[in-house]
Amino acid sequence: MTNENMAFVNDEMSSVHPLNPLSVEEMREAVQILRDGRQLSGRVRFMSAALREPTKAEVCAYASGQPQAREAHFILLDNGDGQVYEVVVSLTERCVKSWSHMPGVQPPIHVDEFVECENMVKAHPEWQTALRRRGITNFENAIVDPWSAGNFGDEQFPGHRLARGYTWMRTSHDDVGYGRPVDGVVAIVDLNTMTVLKVEDHGVVPLPPPSGNYTAAAVGSIRDDLKPLDIVQLDGPSFSVDGYAVSWQKWKFRIGFTPREGLVLYCVGYADRGRERPILYRVSLSEMVVPYGDPGPIHSKKNAFDVGEYGIGRLVNSLELGCDCLGNIKYFDAIMTDSRGGVVVIPKAVCMHEEDYGTLWKHTDWRTNHTEVRRSRRLVVSSFATVGNYDYGFFWYFYQSGDIQLEVKLTGCLSVGALPPDVQPKYGVMVSPQLYAPIHQHFFNFRLHFMIEGEGNSVYEVDTVPETQGPHNPLGNGCHPQTTLLRSEAEAQRVINPLAGRYWKVINPNVRNNVGQPVGYKIVHGENVLPFASPDSSVMKRAGFMRSHLWVTAYDPSEMYASGDYINQHPGGDGLPAYVAKDRPLENSDVVVWYTCGHHHIPRPEDWPVMPVAYIGFILRPVGFFDANPAMDTPPPELRASCEVQ
Repeated sequence: MTNENMAFVNDEMSSVHPLNPLSVEEMREAVQILRDGRQLSGRVRFMSAALREPTKAEVCAYASGQPQAREAHFILLDNGDGQVYEVVVSLTERCVKSWSHMPGVQPPIHVDEFVECENMVKAHPEWQTALRRRGITNFENAIVDPWSAGNFGDEQFPGHRLARGYTWMRTSHDDVGYGRPVDGVVAIVDLNTMTVLKVEDHGVVPLPPPSGNYTAAAVGSIRDDLKPLDIVQLDGPSFSVDGYAVSWQKWKFRIGFTPREGLVLYCVGYADRGRERPILYRVSLSEMVVPYGDPGPIHSKKNAFDVGEYGIGRLVNSLELGCDCLGNIKYFDAIMTDSRGGVVVIPKAVCMHEEDYGTLWKHTDWRTNHTEVRRSRRLVVSSFATVGNYDYGFFWYFYQSGDIQLEVKLTGCLSVGALPPDVQPKYGVMVSPQLYAPIHQHFFNFRLHFMIEGEGNSVYEVDTVPETQGPHNPLGNGCHPQTTLLRSEAEAQRVINPLAGRYWKVINPNVRNNVGQPVGYKIVHGENVLPFASPDSSVMKRAGFMRSHLWVTAYDPSEMYASGDYINQHPGGDGLPAYVAKDRPLENSDVVVWYTCGHHHIPRPEDWPVMPVAYIGFILRPVGFFDANPAMDTPPPELRASCEVQ
């Protein structure tokens, strides 16, 4: 496969590229073809609906305007018998192309099930009795969130599609909602039949005092000393968009979106040496999990897989100008279905804009007093999703220096528990009177399908080591990089080592720069941590990807998710641990890098009632990919009146 025949090096994009997400019309038509072809009963839910992506070979061989097949992929759940089916619908041939039964699995919990479950639990007499036991009679102010049930080996209801319903009491519609947990009450729900199987009551704990109102009206006095900060681009933005194809500076890539992963980037390349140089074929959030460190009966089973058990894309926000994004904005909608097959459009699900990012490069010649300085600008592609109490922003940044950065922004409300007065928690921190937040972690795994100058890529681990003592190192100051090729999947399961300056680089050994080095990119880690859960715990079995920060696999289009295709109620062992058990060779091949970043959260009172944003992520940085600083041709900043000292 040559660079010249890759779709994303073609300047002229067709109006319907093979990677374009399904349009409203295509989604509606695909649903109708499926209904007509299979005569679906009213008990069937549409758990997922998205473009069935063509093969990588088909995408790379695509030429603008040529005919190509368009297909939709569905996951269906029959609530009548609990069976799951994967279906492919051909829009080109207007037929159901394949229908596959997936025995013994549970698809993610749909947003529609959240609403139905809450209403059903609140109407149940056992749940109402448990609340009356706590002196609560106004059930209208209660909220019930269904959490995924997990798989802990002690299941009382095997074969059921389960959720665990947790309850909180609002004091008003402006209340944070999660500030007054009805501690000890858990409703075990069958989502297929929408029935309460059991209401657990682990003991009465008093409701915390009313707290948590967070709207501007509820906060009270608002600061009045902030002057307006306007982002103005009188000549418009520097990016251009053709459908879902984006060009900015020398970057080119495509925007995608799925109900499970949310924002997806395809065909990332950079214009250099007179051509478009491929770097990444496809990047996305593969999985995330939030393990809690409180071993008590309530929080110990809170191990939500927000991608595989819910679908982060289905929970995406509609973004607002001036709040979530600022400046000259381009928005992209997200198109999917509700659980009954109705087409749903989430407007402004993805935001793209430019940001000033300070100094790009600078040097002052002290002899001549001549200064050259360039300002950095970055392109931001972002989305935000709300998963119950937490909110997650996923921000991809493209820089003129050739860097690509992924930053997760964590905010929202802590998942809290109630305690009696004067009781202090061992496994958490008090954040408000009688209210504590358990210690917990957030782990994100990103699937990075590299394609640096083609498919012949290799991955190396680079540590810096001190030079040995001797005449060759007379002052004892020597050190050098120690580079280790990760030859197989068994070798390519690695953890960070900041004390060794460790990084990993993906190179193409077949392409060299002007000093004879193989071209490549390195992974620069940010904050990271390993899990504290024991190796034999349920969450470690199900989220085995947490045990290593770096995994590398040989490309297989069926291997998409770090915890496997169906993690909901799965006992574990699927996903990356199963993929790498094949121990396939990796050198000079088509490789996929899976990077895990973990955020360790010991809560603080300052995190309540809505926590300030915490940041975690990584940077992909060129290492020998360019012959010199690729930002040398950035124009000098214009001298405007606004730059003058006032």
